[in-house]
Amino acid sequence: MESATSYDLVITGGHIVTESAVERKDIGIVNGVIAEISENIDPEGAAVVDARGLTVMPGVIDSHVHFNEPGLGSWEGFRTGSAALAAGGGTCFLDMPLNGIPPTVSLSALQQKRACASGRTYADYGFWGGLMPGHLKDLPLLAQAGVIGFKAFMSSPGDKDKEAFRRSDDRTLKEGMRIIAETGKVLALHAEHEPTVARLTREARSQGRLGAASYTASRPIAAEVEAVETALRYAAESGCRLHFVHISSVAAAGLIRDARKSGLDVTLETCPHYLCLTDSDFAAIGAAAKCAPPLRDAEEQAVLWRKLQEGWFDFLASDHSPCPAELKTGTDMFEAWGGIAGVQSTLELMLDEGHLKRGIPLPQLARLLSAAPAERFGLAPAKGRIAIGCDADLALADLNTSYTLQETDLYQQHRTSPYIGRSFGCRVKKTLLRGRSMYNGSEGLLNPGSGRELELRPVHSGAMNISL
Repeated sequence: MESATSYDLVITGGHIVTESAVERKDIGIVNGVIAEISENIDPEGAAVVDARGLTVMPGVIDSHVHFNEPGLGSWEGFRTGSAALAAGGGTCFLDMPLNGIPPTVSLSALQQKRACASGRTYADYGFWGGLMPGHLKDLPLLAQAGVIGFKAFMSSPGDKDKEAFRRSDDRTLKEGMRIIAETGKVLALHAEHEPTVARLTREARSQGRLGAASYTASRPIAAEVEAVETALRYAAESGCRLHFVHISSVAAAGLIRDARKSGLDVTLETCPHYLCLTDSDFAAIGAAAKCAPPLRDAEEQAVLWRKLQEGWFDFLASDHSPCPAELKTGTDMFEAWGGIAGVQSTLELMLDEGHLKRGIPLPQLARLLSAAPAERFGLAPAKGRIAIGCDADLALADLNTSYTLQETDLYQQHRTSPYIGRSFGCRVKKTLLRGRSMYNGSEGLLNPGSGRELELRPVHSGAMNISL
């Protein structure tokens, strides 16, 4: 740059987390893009953010959220969901095709969803399309219209509304993979074997076993493993690129890792709740901690952490799946809504549990939370890193302050979270989207409606630097 006065904004004195290091440097920003990273940038003529004592991370890219529009009225929507994301250091989200009514399985449904999001978000965004029986012909049209990829369920999503998203039977899954392979898009899969889950659920309910332990037992690791095996076999036959969402077990992760070593284009995520909560927490907390697959035991969790550190998982996502508070009540865990609302806590959980308590390097966490999803889903090179030429999407966190999460701290529509009452050893202080403040710890949310739908670049097999 010719002079410091050409910067719009300078972030000074922070510990900057790049792809390979943590360095105390300044960041010069022009038109929302990082123009310089160096020591002692002259901020003359520019706005200044004093980041002394703070860690500057790339903004979280949450590739798995359910913001539930259109058609669900009082449920979480784009405004409140993205507000919670921004308050937690998030700058981009990829919204799943459910639980909105209609689900995003046609062009008209995608247009409705776009209308709901336009001008209402605190973060940039993209949309997943859905693979569902009766809508195979819509897949190429949705791909051309710019969806991130497609999502399918191998077990029942559980919504009883006749217009809701439905699971894919084997024929739909096989044919859908063939079509999606031709588009070059990724198919994201909820992998649980429906016959196993349905049988165990019927048995438990018929015997009046409705508590947390019975629900967990009805969705065993074996059901996840069997679904993963089936999906990998179909993908090998079709050439479809796969991504497995919310993997909860090391056995399933190992199968996916082996398939990738054999040449399959496949990635996987896990979620903070599998790393930070156990089946014992589910029993203690109740429906707020119900999800599918369910939380596993402490032994499984410990191995998940170890494999995360070893690079078995490609990235982390919240699987934020909120609902009205009344659906998270009662003692029948089969009837309670299945989904954890955690989008605001993702970064703080991983900084606290991953870095402060377990010593996972900050660059590794930055890759899991930002760079890897950006690469996999066509958001790079503009998104996901702190580097010259990238959007100034940044999360500033204090790793030397502690707080206990209260219900009043949450920005989501319904303030239900399994993390209420949990103490964190860090706190997000500021979130910037393209250099513009979206959240400030002292002022709250800022600049509503600044988010915009992202243009994707093509992603080809092998383009992502995948760990083996």
